[in-house]
This record gives sequence, C-alpha cells and structure tokens, in this order.
Amino acid sequence: MLTEQVLQNLMQAATMMWQGMLGIFVVIGLIALIVYLLSKTGGTA
Repeated sequence: MLTEQVLQNLMQAATMMWQGMLGIFVVIGLIALIVYLLSKTGGTA
C-alpha cells in the first residue's frame, strides 16, 4: 500500500514542515530580540 513514491512524498513534506517551523521560530526570536533591545535602550517603538 505504501509505495516508494508515497514514502518519498511524505519525506519531502516532513522536510518542508520542519524547515518552515524552524523559519517561524527564527523570525519570532529576531522580533523578540529587537523588542528587547529597543526596550533596553529606552526607544519608543
């Protein structure tokens, strides 16, 4: 039932999913860092 093509598609989907999640966490981390630095320097954002 699980052919080679299905397994290959599932592996590609899993790779895309974790890369997307990693990208989201990186962006959230950068935004948090910018907000922290702005609040530390007393900037009005």
